[in-house]
Amino acid sequence: MELAKVTGTVVATAKYEGLQGIKLLVLQPLDETGREVGEPFVACDPLQAGPGDVVWWVTGREAALALPVVFVPVDASVVAIADRVDANRGPPEPVPGNRGGRGGP
Repeated sequence: MELAKVTGTVVATAKYEGLQGIKLLVLQPLDETGREVGEPFVACDPLQAGPGDVVWWVTGREAALALPVVFVPVDASVVAIADRVDANRGPPEPVPGNRGGRGGP
């Protein structure tokens, strides 16, 4: 999964049968610091994100599996809408007393 910002929508008067009712968005990929990288692309959106939202997206078979009708011919799909992105925070601080989830003292 990768992050992207929604920059617009696409209007299609004709769609593949399994994509009826699925919104198409223009996404601008973002790096780990939130800066724009690469070229914008179109992705299917089963979650109803909108312009300005930051989303996670996937490609390949997972993109088709994210839609209500699976195995439709798509290259990318939105799989989550981010509430907040904290860039450049570094690795999480260890929790006192936590030994890597192995349990015991």
